[in-house]
Amino acid sequence: MSIEKEYDSNFRYVLVAARRARQLQNGAEPMISSRSRKACRVAQDEIAAGKITYVKTEDAPTVRPEVDGADIPKFAS
Repeated sequence: MSIEKEYDSNFRYVLVAARRARQLQNGAEPMISSRSRKACRVAQDEIAAGKITYVKTEDAPTVRPEVDGADIPKFAS
């Protein structure tokens, strides 16, 4: 695992901001003072201030076991 400060994609940025916004909505204290009271905007301000990091794991994605051909359902088209 490694702690990341830079975001490798916009998708990851949105995920981190959404998770932090959820924490704020559930009662977490903001790490910075913000002009906005909206949780999503406060989360974005915290990210811009460098207060939010995320942990990136090095685990390989799980692979589904292969299914035998007889067990695959067939659909009429």
